[in-house]
Amino acid sequence: MLIAVGAFAAMDTLLKLLSQHYPPMQVSAMRGYASLPFILLPLVFTGKFAELKPVHWKLHLLRGVLAVFMLTGFVYAISVLSLADAYAIYLSAPLIVTALSGPVLGEKVGWHRWAAVVVGLCGVMVMLRPSGSSVATYGALAAFICAISYAISAVGVRILTRTDSNTSVVFWSMAIMTLVNSIIAIPRWVPIRFEHVGMIVACGFVGAIAAIMLTRAFRSAPVSVVAPFEYTALLWGVAIDWLVWGTLPGARMYVGGGIVIGSGLYIIWRESREHMAPPAASTGAA
Repeated sequence: MLIAVGAFAAMDTLLKLLSQHYPPMQVSAMRGYASLPFILLPLVFTGKFAELKPVHWKLHLLRGVLAVFMLTGFVYAISVLSLADAYAIYLSAPLIVTALSGPVLGEKVGWHRWAAVVVGLCGVMVMLRPSGSSVATYGALAAFICAISYAISAVGVRILTRTDSNTSVVFWSMAIMTLVNSIIAIPRWVPIRFEHVGMIVACGFVGAIAAIMLTRAFRSAPVSVVAPFEYTALLWGVAIDWLVWGTLPGARMYVGGGIVIGSGLYIIWRESREHMAPPAASTGAA
């Protein structure tokens, strides 16, 4: 998950740069076209094309549609917000994942973690509170919609990895997202400049790495355990904003983001405490 978060931060920086020249739907489609070859390349060398076969194709379709909302919404969000501001809102996703992992996946989520989810979402409300800029507010809402889409998709990954390969999970989501975004983007498609080709290819490369590592992470552990490590994205966002654009988050984002991250860290602490607790002693006869 830590590798995935770092790769996503690099990709998001490139997406933000590209969003200054192309519409959000087109940027999302270009990201998909650039990533698909890197996902398929290992199969060319190994000949394991059977790994692409989808088992739960309806769930793949759902994740592909969610990816449209997720990536396009995030591209729009970072086009009008700083990376750190968008990340602070987007990082509510692990809290939503934790909330969904109980009723959908049957994973144990106690009242302590439910309380943390509620507190964390209050932090999101702090960040979503309308300010003087309606554009920034729309950007914040887009980031939150992206977080909800990601959370549902992450739960879907946990279900899909029980039967489908990592390659199948990553490929079909990316392919469906790319196709839908391309169809929607065609009427407003802007010719791609030659000087941006390198950025698009790099975006596809790091995006493919991020998607593969993310899928592997959710295959390896319960989503309520893995997802909170995405909070390291905020560190990347603040650093990149400062180094590339010379900006820092506002006070409301620090407060709301702090509440969200604090809630997520509490969930991690509760989870680790439960795993470290000794088993209850048997009261029956040996």
